[in-house]
Amino acid sequence: MGLKLFNTLSRSIEPFQPLDPEGRKVGMYCCGPTVHDFAHIGNFRTFVLSDLVRRYLGFKGFEVRHVMNITDVEDKIIARVKASGTTLGAYTKKYEDAFLNDLEELRCESPHDMPRATEHMPSIIDLIARLVERGVAYAAKDGSVYFSIGKYQEAGCCYGQLQKLDFDQMRPGERVQSDEYAKDAIADFALWKARTEGDGEVFWESPWGQGRPGWHVECSAMSMQYLGTSFDLHLGGEDLKFPHHEDEIAQSEGAGVQEQGQRFVKHWVHGSHLQVEGKKMSKSLGNFFTLRDLLDKGFNGREIRFVLISAHYRETFNFTIEGLNGARAALGRLDECLFKLKQQAGDASAEVGSELTAKFEAAMDDDLNVSAAWAAVFEWVRDTNRQLADQTMTPVMAAAQLKAWEQVDSVLGMGVEEQGDDTPEEILSLADQRQQARKDKNWAEADRLRDELKSKGWVIEDTPNGPRPKRI
Repeated sequence: MGLKLFNTLSRSIEPFQPLDPEGRKVGMYCCGPTVHDFAHIGNFRTFVLSDLVRRYLGFKGFEVRHVMNITDVEDKIIARVKASGTTLGAYTKKYEDAFLNDLEELRCESPHDMPRATEHMPSIIDLIARLVERGVAYAAKDGSVYFSIGKYQEAGCCYGQLQKLDFDQMRPGERVQSDEYAKDAIADFALWKARTEGDGEVFWESPWGQGRPGWHVECSAMSMQYLGTSFDLHLGGEDLKFPHHEDEIAQSEGAGVQEQGQRFVKHWVHGSHLQVEGKKMSKSLGNFFTLRDLLDKGFNGREIRFVLISAHYRETFNFTIEGLNGARAALGRLDECLFKLKQQAGDASAEVGSELTAKFEAAMDDDLNVSAAWAAVFEWVRDTNRQLADQTMTPVMAAAQLKAWEQVDSVLGMGVEEQGDDTPEEILSLADQRQQARKDKNWAEADRLRDELKSKGWVIEDTPNGPRPKRI
């Protein structure tokens, strides 16, 4: 079975087939961060989803080009630059660097291209100019430029492709309030915003005067510059469907640059919201977490990644501290199994010979059913542990199982925590003392040391290579 994905555009699950005539190359765009502050854990659900999609496409044999933009100019950024008294570049670099460090901590592969809006003004201005030339955009008296929903629809185009819209209640919560500029209609949105006193030194020259681009047009211009006027896959959180992604479609297809019969994007994938402790994330509720907040609580990026990809991407997901503790325990079971496999395999080598990869692939082909994929992984852990305990697994069999895990992990991105590397010196010393007491047949001392280890959260486990400490 080939990969099938839910396409927001058609509201249905469809076979994934790239535009490439040979069926190999995939162009994939993900809306990146707006670097006005540290990204929160809800943002990272989308970015980890994008990484999972990219990795799985690679697993399936596709050649992926992954583009993710950096929004480094918009209303919030400009306000904070002015308040901080610094420059636009200096302000955004701090948060961009932090975001990239967070991606690395979460074991996300770096996008192949990360265009910044401020570095692509010629492409943005050219796209706006084309829309004006085609009559679907117009300049206001103050030098701002707007996209006309009415003219777009008069040209036979559909506005409202990703979700049904009520034109009497348009654009709630958009970054530019409807009365901020002199628009012809409330539904119209800004492509270019004329410079105001509040913008300070953040502006660029254009045919319509000094100003800056609207948020939506930045993604249209950059995605088409890097991936072409039509590409395969566009990802983002479900909160971006409207207005951001709907406006991307309107701008990109309104420019008339696609080949006959082609769309701007063939396949749209949106991840659902993330709740924290059962509620919408809010600083006032104390459940607003950046990655740094969670690292300070003692968790690591591997555990956080596990939680973020433990539920289906189209399900609203509840992120909890209890869930992170559960992730730590689950990864501990996985690591323990892999450690034993490595010991059993020794220097043996083998080809992949496991049902794990087949079950994993079947689950992921079904609209990225990662819950079923993880179920297959832990079923494999259980069966592998049974074979190891029964001593029915040969070194070659163990090597084959490790190969299977490597294939699966190329998608999940969990890696392997080497056993013993993080065992405190105190625990290692107590374990050695207990082993010596047993050799000396000093059973009372051995029992005392065993109890002390247990009180500290450790037990001694017998392995083919001798006793070793293990966390309880």
